[in-house]
Amino acid sequence: MMTENIKALVEYRLAQADECLDAARVLIEKGLLRPCVNRAYYAMFYGVLALLATEKKETSRHSGAISLFDKEFVKEGIFKKDFSRWLHDAFDLRQRSDYSPDYHVSSEEAMKVMEHALSFVKGVKETLLKKINDT
Repeated sequence: MMTENIKALVEYRLAQADECLDAARVLIEKGLLRPCVNRAYYAMFYGVLALLATEKKETSRHSGAISLFDKEFVKEGIFKKDFSRWLHDAFDLRQRSDYSPDYHVSSEEAMKVMEHALSFVKGVKETLLKKINDT
């Protein structure tokens, strides 16, 4: 059963995901590709944190959250392997674009991660809606 505190945390994390998607849209329209990738990845990351909250699991590391997502939601068949690939790819691209001074994100890469983030967050919301309605 999902407590009111967990529901509130899930709603908060999903609001964060939506804000990141909105920011990514604005950034890509302005041609700001590196921060667009950052915000698109974080939209996915906050979606993962919302999912983990429903399982009463948390971690302080991005790699830990990604690993838990794969273990708890992909391996169990709740999400297709595409979701895992999108999340891993977005994390890797964000790492490169944020921390490698000589790496420049292409518009194709930014568009791709943006599309994946939109699909990812949509899938997370659909799954969470079912989970909330079942409780």
